[in-house]
Amino acid sequence: MSSPRPAGPLGMGYVTCDISISLDGYAAGPNQSLTQPFGDGVGDAEMLHSWAFDHADDHQDEVAAILDAGAFIMGRNMFSPGRGEWDLGWRGWWGEDPPYHAPVFVLTHHARDPVEMAGGTTFHFVTGGVDEALARAREAAGGRNVAIAGGASTVNEFLAAGHVDELRLHVAPVVLDIRGGVRLFDGVGPLELTAVGARQTPEVTHLVYRR
Repeated sequence: MSSPRPAGPLGMGYVTCDISISLDGYAAGPNQSLTQPFGDGVGDAEMLHSWAFDHADDHQDEVAAILDAGAFIMGRNMFSPGRGEWDLGWRGWWGEDPPYHAPVFVLTHHARDPVEMAGGTTFHFVTGGVDEALARAREAAGGRNVAIAGGASTVNEFLAAGHVDELRLHVAPVVLDIRGGVRLFDGVGPLELTAVGARQTPEVTHLVYRR
């Protein structure tokens, strides 16, 4: 799917990012809730994520690449539909055995003790912003890749800061045109990316770019 990757910077793993978007760049709508994890205008996971949930056998390499990291970083809205102080009973969308099986660093304005889950996943809550989250994730990854898991606002922060080495877009063949939605690249500014891979299926087009 993509060309061989050179050695990581300074002996460290790469910072990768996978995100599913519509043709017009939307990853989520407004008004996220427990019943609408992706917000208004997106519906359930069918529109943007059916390739991974319903057709995973046809996309094994891409799914494996998403999970091939020594640590993950995500925004609070990807971990929880809540805002403000934590509901300590909330432990994520994924049940007691999340798919990450590695440390996950959640960006938030509200401190919380780590949440240990089955399978090796522990959620750590970071209040110091993207640089602190990346530093802690790199240390936890032990030389393996660090993956930016989303959502789009968090991806945009890392892109704007110049922290993403490999960007993997999964473009669904839908146009959402969501007023108030969250779009990839909004507020990021100019980027210089090199296209290194592409694969098309009826459900999605996988595109790989590197800095």
